[in-house]
Amino acid sequence: MTIPRESTGPAPEVLAAFEAATGFMPLDEGLALYAAAVGAAERTGLPVLEIGTYCGRSAILLADAARATGTVALTVDHHRGSEEQQPGWEYHDPGLVDPEVGRMDTLPLFRRTLHHAGLEDHVIALVGRSPQVAAVWGGKLALVFIDGGHTDEHATGDYEGWTPHLAEDGLLVVHDVFPDPADGGQAPYRVYLRALAEGFEEISVTGSLRVLRRAGARSSE
Repeated sequence: MTIPRESTGPAPEVLAAFEAATGFMPLDEGLALYAAAVGAAERTGLPVLEIGTYCGRSAILLADAARATGTVALTVDHHRGSEEQQPGWEYHDPGLVDPEVGRMDTLPLFRRTLHHAGLEDHVIALVGRSPQVAAVWGGKLALVFIDGGHTDEHATGDYEGWTPHLAEDGLLVVHDVFPDPADGGQAPYRVYLRALAEGFEEISVTGSLRVLRRAGARSSE
């Protein structure tokens, strides 16, 4: 079933699941991501992909967009937590540490999040490090959402690994883009600038979320 073009967003129960889920994405950015995913998936018929799953907050919206457009959402994460989520750092949550191995493990909560939202059947979880998964991935994608590690090494690896798999008229979405260093880390911003320099054009801005597509790519949006 394809989402009606006049639809303004996900159903109330999906939004409730999103807002109840553990994570950091604000609602306005989530709705912008959802709209981009629906548009790209409708236009191409291809899967949408997220790099950086954490506990599944944004994956709820991507999964619902995939359900509405008859495709699937792919999520890539090693589920051991990014740099800022490790012990002693700002975003560390001790409740997400596996007591048996002493390391972060967000995979169980991610699975419960999707289960409670009724969206498990619309997501394929790719558990591993982004560059390794990208290197063996063979298909095209409607949308690539970069929201993984926020170091230059990781953000650049996500960009270089996955944008070659993006369909010509697909969308690139980058989260946590902060032009002012006082607002946040600069690695996603540098990836965003690189994308602009390499032929992408910005089509929407919502908070720290940037939606881009290749200049000259056709679009029915």
